[in-house]
Amino acid sequence: MSLPIVAIVGRPNVGKSTLFNRLVGQPLAIVHDAPGVTRDRHYADADLHGREISLVDTGGFDPTTDDPMGQGIARQVRAAIAEADVLLCVLDASLPPTGPDRDALQLLRKSGKPVIVAGNKVDGLRAELASAELYRLGVDQLYPISALHGRGTAELAAAIVAALPPPSAAPPPEPLAEDVARVTLLGRPNAGKSSLFNRLAGEERALVDHRPGTTRDTVDSPVHFAGRDFLVVDTAGIRRRARIDEDVEAISVMRALRSVGRADVVLVMVDAHEGLAEQDQRLLGLAAERGRAIVVGLNKFDLLGAAERRRAEQEARRALGFAPWAPLHGLSAKTGAGVGPLMKAVWEASRAYRQRIGTAELNRFFEEVLERRPPPTHQGRAPRLYYITQVSQAPPVFAVMCSHPDALKESYKRFVGNQLRERFGFTSVPLLLRFRDKRRKRHELA
Repeated sequence: MSLPIVAIVGRPNVGKSTLFNRLVGQPLAIVHDAPGVTRDRHYADADLHGREISLVDTGGFDPTTDDPMGQGIARQVRAAIAEADVLLCVLDASLPPTGPDRDALQLLRKSGKPVIVAGNKVDGLRAELASAELYRLGVDQLYPISALHGRGTAELAAAIVAALPPPSAAPPPEPLAEDVARVTLLGRPNAGKSSLFNRLAGEERALVDHRPGTTRDTVDSPVHFAGRDFLVVDTAGIRRRARIDEDVEAISVMRALRSVGRADVVLVMVDAHEGLAEQDQRLLGLAAERGRAIVVGLNKFDLLGAAERRRAEQEARRALGFAPWAPLHGLSAKTGAGVGPLMKAVWEASRAYRQRIGTAELNRFFEEVLERRPPPTHQGRAPRLYYITQVSQAPPVFAVMCSHPDALKESYKRFVGNQLRERFGFTSVPLLLRFRDKRRKRHELA
């Protein structure tokens, strides 16, 4: 299921990126006192009071500017407004309201979407009293916050969640038979996504052109390839954000990101000549965060010599350090070389993504693991692992009941996960293991 989008909008230097980092829980966006640091959009998933959302940080917005750079930022912001479910307007509560503040709010209200207004830089009672000036903009409800120190952000997050459409509001994807793999193609422009899509479909369903940016919208189609059925979604090429300067392309990027939520497997196409760039890694990181299976296709592999192929694979593997389980496959979407093994890997990844292991079988495996390598003593504690069960599938999540989970070393947790992956073939899939205190559960049931 695709996640609802919340766009953070406001004029330069009001603290949008600081708030973005605060809500995401990581310092992902660059924060600097100089206005205009954020020129492009930043995307990240966040958990607000148990509700998963996609958060979009936008550049400083002045809808009336004549500056070419400012106009480019304004186009980016309008694209985010068009695709968002909730709009979060950030104002600087330490300064009187300005004309650009008024213009920005007016534009947001015209969208017809829920608008939440936060007055940032409220670091004390005096600042909170001064923030009342912002009500002159016709604001019904103002949330005074300090994004830097976290003051008021919990109440703001609760307001965002309350404004979101209910989880059931968006129609779920059409149910697919168990023998159909749902695949989303992602990657930078001109990496060969549409060429692969056409080869799988057996006809020209998607326009192929050497100029980047040809595909502007997501296109999905059922295809039958090598005796297997796939639902393949071709998406717009996702450029480095500094190159996204057209409204239509910016919107297509967000739709491509939404499509990750519809997939069993995210197939990221990479030009083998150029390798995995930062943007590719961000796409893969987003897919991994959402628990999706991942396969990487190194396209135009046939154009490389033997030494270049080895170097391309080594560099790609280093870039995938955060997801060492993701398989790499060299191919040529143009000639069809390597497409068969690639799609076999995609199929196996979709099976692993949906796989459910019985509790009895899991615990026979678990006993073998504990006999071979019991958990080490840590800080005088000897944690015991009692049993393991699969909590959910698609994506696979496991719970390990134990004593003193806080005493388990991260290296041992990784060991258990790697053993689980190897035994049951969870290739290409990020595994989530939750180590739970058995005693706590007993107390909760008492």
